[in-house]
Amino acid sequence: MNNKTLGLILIAIALIFTIPLIIFKIQVNDLVATTMELSGGTCIRNGICEHQQSNLPIYIGIIIIVLTLSLGLYLLFFESGQKVLQETHENIVKRLEETKKERSKNEKFDILLKGLNEDEKKVITAVKEQDGIKQNTLRLRTDMSKSKLSLVLTELEKKNLIKKVPEGKTNKVYIKTGL
Repeated sequence: MNNKTLGLILIAIALIFTIPLIIFKIQVNDLVATTMELSGGTCIRNGICEHQQSNLPIYIGIIIIVLTLSLGLYLLFFESGQKVLQETHENIVKRLEETKKERSKNEKFDILLKGLNEDEKKVITAVKEQDGIKQNTLRLRTDMSKSKLSLVLTELEKKNLIKKVPEGKTNKVYIKTGL
């Protein structure tokens, strides 16, 4: 049984016990009134006021009902708060894992760049920024001549870092998966 169901049950029990307590209070008041009539209008009996003596069970009943109701409300709303907390925790963990994966990819890419010359670094960085970039656009972005870019792309293909896919009169350049 979950907290929400238990909370609803306790609230129902508290409300159900309120009815007999009210009925009991009415009967006690009637009994005190009858006793006062029989004793000639005085409420003191054996040195104790009948009103004070008759209210003690009522106060105990009220305390029990309030505690039961409070516990029921706590359990009812504790479940909701716990779900929100759990969802927030799961989102934070997910973001941390994504950040860790991204950082790991970036670290691998930085290590890869250390093994390349300056022209290859320019090209591979531009391709990573826009995967599937057209060779003409790549030439403008890297500020290389057609022949130099073609040589650099051939070297990167030999190193198995990129792949060129023909598209019309030009090529689209993609980074190999895992980089």
